[in-house]
Amino acid sequence: MARHHIFLAKDLAPLLHERGITLTANAIWRIVKDDPERISLKLLVALADALDVGIDELVTFTAHDAKTIRTRRAAGDGLPDIRDYRPVRARIIDDDDDQ
Repeated sequence: MARHHIFLAKDLAPLLHERGITLTANAIWRIVKDDPERISLKLLVALADALDVGIDELVTFTAHDAKTIRTRRAAGDGLPDIRDYRPVRARIIDDDDDQ
């Protein structure tokens, strides 16, 4: 952002609006300040285009969480393995018209 002389998150609003994304200054600030768990692909592409960068400069990929869960499970932390749970098979029963 600083490369494009954008020092406030609210200054991104007009750039995103030109690309069809309408967000409040507060929503943009939360996206810039925090590491959002989810973000729409449309917003990600608009941010990359507005800042003239590649998506790889906006997003980092790590497998940190997966390793942590495996380590906890190996240590016997008591985390359930989702693969142990199976859905219960549904039974379809005909209605008794005699009753």
